[in-house]
Amino acid sequence: MNQRRSFLKSSAVLASVLGAPAVAKAKSVPAVVAAAAAPGERILRLYNTHTGETVRSVFWAEGQFIPDALQDINKLLRDHRVSAKFGDHPTIHIISGYRSPETNAKLHANTSGVAKHSLHMDGKAIDVRIPGKDLAKLHRVAMAEKGGGVGYYPDSQFVHMDVGRVRYW
Repeated sequence: MNQRRSFLKSSAVLASVLGAPAVAKAKSVPAVVAAAAAPGERILRLYNTHTGETVRSVFWAEGQFIPDALQDINKLLRDHRVSAKFGDHPTIHIISGYRSPETNAKLHANTSGVAKHSLHMDGKAIDVRIPGKDLAKLHRVAMAEKGGGVGYYPDSQFVHMDVGRVRYW
């Protein structure tokens, strides 16, 4: 369960590579405002100054993250510039997100290019493609963000992105 929570927490960070944390830069409107919450709940109110979108969401209740709320938060936090390059609401295919150590070990043993200590195991990496969109362009856009590692796998039709140190392959 801790690995799942770690993955959920990291999902917002990973989404930044695809389009997440461009949370507001405006000084007059706070990007994150604490709202009144019931006991055991955590609420975020967010306003994106670039897109005009807002979210008020209970993202934590009864000791657990609320997946639908995290989806709404991730959408608001996306990098609108990346979205503009690929269309407002592209469907992103996830090839691989979080991997258990057992799954990663199997893939590492049987597949070239799988790191023994993959950031996928920490919920800090994702492999994606956007159907109908140029994979090489996705790769270039991800590298331009300089948000972590970016790998290009044209034969397997995906781009790897992680929040580790900036590097490209």
